[in-house]
Amino acid sequence: MVETTDEWIMTRTGIRERHILKGEGLGTSDMAAEAVKGLLKKTNTLPGEIEMVICATVTPDMMFPATANIVCDKVGIRNAVSYDINAACSGFLFSLVTGSKFIETGTFKKVIVIGADKMSSITDYSSRETCVLFGDAAGAVLLEPTTEEVGIMDSIIQADGAGRVHLHMKAGGSVKPSSHETVDAKEHYVYQEGQPVFKFAVTKMADVAAEIMERNNLSSEDISYLVPHQANLRIIEATARRMGIGKEQVMINIERYGNTTSGTIPLCLWEWENKLKKGDNIILAAFGGGFTWGSVWVKWAY
Repeated sequence: MVETTDEWIMTRTGIRERHILKGEGLGTSDMAAEAVKGLLKKTNTLPGEIEMVICATVTPDMMFPATANIVCDKVGIRNAVSYDINAACSGFLFSLVTGSKFIETGTFKKVIVIGADKMSSITDYSSRETCVLFGDAAGAVLLEPTTEEVGIMDSIIQADGAGRVHLHMKAGGSVKPSSHETVDAKEHYVYQEGQPVFKFAVTKMADVAAEIMERNNLSSEDISYLVPHQANLRIIEATARRMGIGKEQVMINIERYGNTTSGTIPLCLWEWENKLKKGDNIILAAFGGGFTWGSVWVKWAY
């Protein structure tokens, strides 16, 4: 659809294939609902036991209600607190940290955190700069309290709104509502200035991953895996170098799925789950539009 080659894409991004949700009337909630159904079955949890659902997404089914509300309806979760969080590609981490606080304070005992995006719905397939990057995916995790020294041990999440000029969607919000003009000008697609985003992402994602290790006295030998947001292979490699870990300690599936925004980190955890052992130290790290970035230290709980 655009003038490019596999070599050009692989050299710059590390992406070889992506998955696209197809079908009339299907949206982010459909993928998220399937992830939640699988999670409930796997954990032997009844829908009625869930007290809170947080959905990280930049591609909600509609402006309102929240996609989390829709997911709850589709899977039979009633009367739970449910809402969306938009922190772009860092959304899953921001949501994970938010959900963990409700567990830590004793407010809730079962919280589902979803990362889901149908990026194909906001991708301009005539733009070589962005169309090769994004795919569609959803993943979900269940948070529960424990008295053991496992689970979410520490987190750092940060943002700098000055970065919004480099990565955003121009129209569709209250500043620039949808119109014939905005549609004709293709302003409802992802707008990204590659170089400044890349430069900032390399620095911040590596910095925050190293920072969480330093403040918890974790060495590279202590880390089982880095679970990075899958935006660009070079950004992932830079983060691993900063942490002092080898490629075999990094969860990488960008080649098969591309950048699925809020879906990348839970997708990695799902793929690598059978390799994880109780007590493994893993570092989750992400960077996204906003700009937003963060890291979470998890001691695997099972």
